[in-house]
Amino acid sequence: MDVRQLGLDGVLEIVPKRRGDARGYFIETWNAERFFEAGIDLRFVQDNHSYSAAAGVVRGLHYQLPPRAQDKLLRVIRGKILDVAVDIRRSSKTFGKWVALEISAEKGNQILVPKGFAHGFVTLVPDTEVLYRVTDTYSPAHDRSIRFDDPDIGIDWPSPAGGFELSAKDLKAPTLANAEVFA
Repeated sequence: MDVRQLGLDGVLEIVPKRRGDARGYFIETWNAERFFEAGIDLRFVQDNHSYSAAAGVVRGLHYQLPPRAQDKLLRVIRGKILDVAVDIRRSSKTFGKWVALEISAEKGNQILVPKGFAHGFVTLVPDTEVLYRVTDTYSPAHDRSIRFDDPDIGIDWPSPAGGFELSAKDLKAPTLANAEVFA
């Protein structure tokens, strides 16, 4: 597998090797031993699957506060997204900075978003399915979000033809300046 830093400490693109023949292909998306050899030592406890019918669906920016913070390893099994991670560690030199990565079923790439980052994505094509595993289970008491279009963060989201589609929760999310974040 190839591992590449994305410019913010701990946010990684991971591209597993794809082995294929006339029948199709095989990808090993998680192997604890191989990831450990690459410096990634995580214990995942929950797998999540999201389906978005339209292009322009925004999910995020989401995170959980300590002690229930989550590392996330995300991949797309159908379609394509622009995935975004925002540093929400107040003590970090890169607080409020973001990185984005296009992830697609075709590329087979993944993103690792560590604790201390808000995470979100927008679907770039209809019928997109995303799988992600996390290092802690969902905790409503620790669940938080930040407005996806916060002007102080300034994420360069692609503008879909039909506009963005968000959940009621994400439409009400506070800006980073008003959000409860990591110390």
